[in-house]
Amino acid sequence: MQSTIHAYHPLTLERWIPGFLAGTWFLYTSLFFGFEAEARIMLRQELTQQAEPTIKDEPRRQRYSLNERWEYLEDDLGDQASLNQSSRKWETVALPHTWNVWDVVDPVPGYRRSGGWYRKDLFVPNYRNDLRLLLSFEGVDITCEVFVNGMKAGGHVGGYVGFEVDITDFVRKGTTNTLLVRASNAYDPNVIPSQKSDFCIYGGITRDVWLDVLPETYLADLRIRTPKVSKTRAEVEVEVLVGNESGTAQQFELECLLLDREGREVSKANVAQEVRGKEQAFTLKLPAVKNPSLWSPSDPALYTARVRLKRSNRIVDEVADRFGCRWFEFKDRGPFFLNGERLLLRGTHRHEDYAGYGNAMPDSLHRKDMQMIKEMGANFVRLAHYPQDPEVYRACDELGLLVWDELPWCRGGMGGEEWKTHTKRLLEEQINRYYNHPSIIIRSLGNEMYWLPDFPGGDHLDSLRAMVKELNDISHRLDPSRLTSTRKFTEGVDLVDIVSPSIWPGWYGGYYKGYETALNTARANLPRFFHAEYGGDSHVGRHTENPVSGDATTTSDGWEENIKPQAVKNVANEGDWSESYIIDLFDWMLHVSEQLPWFTGNAQWAFKDFPTPLRPENPIPYINQKGVVDRAGKPKDAYYVFKSYWTTSPLFCYIESHTWNERSGPEKTPRPVNVFSNCPEVELFLNGVSQGIRKRDIGRYPASGLSWEVRFREGPNTLSAMGLKEGKRVTEDTLAVRYWYAKNLLPDQIALSAETLPGGNVLVTALVVDKNGRRCLEYNKRVYFTFEGKGELLVNYGTPTRSSVIEMANGRAQIEFVPQSGGSAVIEARNQDFKGAYIIIGGSHP
Repeated sequence: MQSTIHAYHPLTLERWIPGFLAGTWFLYTSLFFGFEAEARIMLRQELTQQAEPTIKDEPRRQRYSLNERWEYLEDDLGDQASLNQSSRKWETVALPHTWNVWDVVDPVPGYRRSGGWYRKDLFVPNYRNDLRLLLSFEGVDITCEVFVNGMKAGGHVGGYVGFEVDITDFVRKGTTNTLLVRASNAYDPNVIPSQKSDFCIYGGITRDVWLDVLPETYLADLRIRTPKVSKTRAEVEVEVLVGNESGTAQQFELECLLLDREGREVSKANVAQEVRGKEQAFTLKLPAVKNPSLWSPSDPALYTARVRLKRSNRIVDEVADRFGCRWFEFKDRGPFFLNGERLLLRGTHRHEDYAGYGNAMPDSLHRKDMQMIKEMGANFVRLAHYPQDPEVYRACDELGLLVWDELPWCRGGMGGEEWKTHTKRLLEEQINRYYNHPSIIIRSLGNEMYWLPDFPGGDHLDSLRAMVKELNDISHRLDPSRLTSTRKFTEGVDLVDIVSPSIWPGWYGGYYKGYETALNTARANLPRFFHAEYGGDSHVGRHTENPVSGDATTTSDGWEENIKPQAVKNVANEGDWSESYIIDLFDWMLHVSEQLPWFTGNAQWAFKDFPTPLRPENPIPYINQKGVVDRAGKPKDAYYVFKSYWTTSPLFCYIESHTWNERSGPEKTPRPVNVFSNCPEVELFLNGVSQGIRKRDIGRYPASGLSWEVRFREGPNTLSAMGLKEGKRVTEDTLAVRYWYAKNLLPDQIALSAETLPGGNVLVTALVVDKNGRRCLEYNKRVYFTFEGKGELLVNYGTPTRSSVIEMANGRAQIEFVPQSGGSAVIEARNQDFKGAYIIIGGSHP
C-alpha cells in the first residue's frame, strides 16, 4: 500500500491550511451541495492563486497548491543534464498545462507526441518537526520523471491517474529547491491506450499539483465500504492505514465518526491500537446507520466518514471522505434496479477535453460539463476511455450521476510482459484512488481491445481472454462491490459481469428503425448487457428537408416528383451529416428505449465533440462531431431532444431548429415543424395563427407527437411554440424563418459580412450565393479562412466559429476575429470553386 493520502475530499484536506481556510469545515458540512460545490471550486481557485506555500513548522497536515509559477521547455531532451544545451526558451505557464492545446486540431496532420520539461522553484523553510513532504500529481500524461535539486525523486508510467512522490529526503531546508518534471506522450506501445485510439493522447502536467505536508504519524488510504444496505439500515466499515515514521511502536486511538449531510453524527466507533512498523492497516466496523438516506440520482445523499488518530486525547492526524449508501442490481435479461426500484439508465459519454484548453481543464470546466449532462436529464455517464479528473467524480457524487469508469485499454490488442505489468498496475491504481465514490457502479476493463494490435499476435483470442480474466479477478479482489464490464468484446461475455456489444443502427450500418430488433437480439444472446455507444455525427447548422429515412432510404425534398427511393448502406459514409437526420435518429431511439420495460439503458456517444487524429476529412477536420454539444459546450439541436425525453423541469420548448432559419420549397407544399418539449401540451403558431394544440406522448413519433405540417408564406415567417400545463402557458420559444418558393440558382460567389459580438469580437459570415444574391442552401463544400493585418483570427478551436478550415452548412460558414484597436485586417474566404472574397475589418475598402 502507498503511504499517501489520495482519496480525501479537498475541503477536508484544505481546511488544515493556515490562515484564510479557517472556515472551511463549515462549508464542508453545508446542507446545500450546490453551494458547497461552488464554494469548493472558489476555494481551490483561491489556493491556486495564492503566493508560494509557506510550510508551517507544526506537526499537522497541510496542503498547498503548486499550480502557479512553473516554467515549461518544449524540447525533448532525454536527461536534465542536457537542459542547458537547449536553444529554446523556457515559457512561464500555470497548471494544468498541455503542449497540445492547438496542434490536435490545426490543419497539419498529426500532433506533437514527444517530451517536455517543467521547472519550479520551491522554498522550504527550516522546520524542526519530522514532517513528510509529498508532491501529489492528479495526472501527468503519459509518463513522467520527477527530480528535486538534480536528484530523481520518483515518477510514473501511465496517464489519467494520480500519484505521489515523496520528496522529504531530497529537499534542502531553509532555501529554495528546484523541482523538475519531464513529461512525455511519445509513442510507447507498452503503455495504454494505444495510439490507434480514436482520440488524442495529450502530453503535459494536465491536472492539478499539490504539496502535501504530513506529520510523522499519519493516516492514509481511507476506504469506506457498505457491505449491506437496505431502506432500514446500512452497515459501514472503514479501513485506514496508519503510517509511522518514528521508528518505534506507538500506542494510538482510532476514532471514526459518521456524519449525515447536515453534519449530524449518526454512528461512531473507537479502537485502541499499537502501531508497529512503518505502516499498519486497521478496519473499524461501525454501528449500523438506521433508516439511512439512500444515494440516488434524484437524491444524491452523501455521508462523511471522519477518522481521527489520537494520542493522549490529542488529535495527531485527521482525514475524511464522503460516501453514499445504496445498492444496485442488473437483472438477467432484465432492467437495472437501484435501491430496490427499477431505474432506466439514461446516459452519455464524456471525453476530457475543451476547446482552447485540450485536456488541461480547470475544475470549473469539468464541473460545467457534468452539470450540463445532468441538466440534459442523464443519470448515467461513461467516462471514456480512461479515468478522469478527481473533480469529475466529485461532481458525479454530488449531482447524482451513475458512473461507468474505464481502464484505458483502448484498441491495440495485448502486449508482452511489460505491457501486462503496466496495465494491471494502472487498474489497481485506478480502483484504489477512486474507491469511495458512490457514483461508480461499473469498472470497465477496456474498449475495442482486440482492434488493430500493436504487437504481433496481440489479437489472439485466448491471450485476450486470459488477460481479461486476470483483470476481472483484480477488480473483484480489490473492490467486490462494483461490477466489471467490457465494450465490443462479446467473445469474453463469460468473463465479466456486463457486456456492451457494438450496436450502431442508422450510422455505421443498418437503419435506426431497426433499433428495437437489435436490442432484442442482444438481450437473447447476452445475459446482462448495457448498450454503450449509439448516435452519429452532425455538423451545426446543416439541415435538409429530406433526411435519410428511418429505413435507410432517400426521400424527395419536394422539388422532384416520382423519385425512386435509394437504399443507403452506410449513413456515416453516404449521408449529409445534417442535424435534421441525427435528430430523427435520436428521437426514434429514445422513443424505443423509453418504452421497453426490460431494458437496462443506454449511453449516447458522445456528450461533446472532441478531437481525433483519425478524422481529417470531417466537416471540422480532426473533430469527432458526434457530440450533442460542440467542443466549447454549446448545445446542438440533439441536446434538446434528450432533454425533452429525460427531464420534467424546468419546462421548456425548442423549435427545430434555431440554426435552420432559411428554408425553401414549392408553394403550398407543407413542411414539417417539430417542437421538442417536456410540457404536457404545446400550441404552435405560424405568423400569429394557431396551428393547433398537440399533446405530448412518447408513444408517438416524431417529437412525441409535437409535430405539425405547416405552409410557410414566401419571405419572413415567425414560428412560436407555447408550452401548456393545465391549459396555462408556462414557457415559449420563437423562431424566425425566411422561406422561398423558388429554388436558388447555381452557386456564383462567396459573400462576406461582419457583425460585432458582445465582448468586442467580430463574427465574419461567409455565404455562398447565386447570381441573384440568394443563399445556396445545398452548398456544403469546404471553405478556407485566412487573414492579414492587425488582430487575431480565432482558429484551431475545433468549433463551428473558430476553425480556419470548415465545411459550409447550407451555404454558410463563420469565423470569429479579435480586432486590434487602431488597426485593420483583411479576412478572406476561398475554396476551389471560387477565387475568393475578402472583407476589411477596421478600415475601408480600397
